[in-house]
Amino acid sequence: MRALRLVALLLLPLAAGGALADNVSVETQRRDGALQVICRAQLDVPAELAWQTLTDYDHLADFVPGMQSSRVISRKGPLSVVEQVGAARFLFISVPIEVTLASTEHPPDTIEARMTKGNLKRLEGVYRIEPQAGGRVQVSWNGLIEAESMPPLIGELLMRSAIEDQFRGMVREIERREALRHARGVETQR
Repeated sequence: MRALRLVALLLLPLAAGGALADNVSVETQRRDGALQVICRAQLDVPAELAWQTLTDYDHLADFVPGMQSSRVISRKGPLSVVEQVGAARFLFISVPIEVTLASTEHPPDTIEARMTKGNLKRLEGVYRIEPQAGGRVQVSWNGLIEAESMPPLIGELLMRSAIEDQFRGMVREIERREALRHARGVETQR
């Protein structure tokens, strides 16, 4: 019986991933020379769990596709300065990304991020966690991204694909953490 529970626990993230395609939306449009990307997901998780995952800066590279490293280099009150290294990939194209972000937290529902230096021309965005009916939350990211010297069409496809992959990775991790939390709760009830 214990082996069965272990297998079920290991499969929970896969089961959550199956529902993932249905609850994520991504919209893009050109705005002020940049690509505006709006990602949304409806999740059956506590808002606090979504918040903890979004602000887990030192571990983002463990679950965000394309991110090789993410580390907090300083904290002062609600402001965290975070260095991130990774790559944006689409088909056979890969563009290295190195940025330093100023991330300002407004608990319990808003995180504003703005690039202070890096090899992108522009990167800024806002994560929001909004309570929904039935105990659900909507997690959204609304951001502007502009790459240096990249043809518009290819650059747009590359950035849209990278942001969508990263957002989906974040959502998968939130759902994985909720599945683990739920499994631990069920286990302690036995």
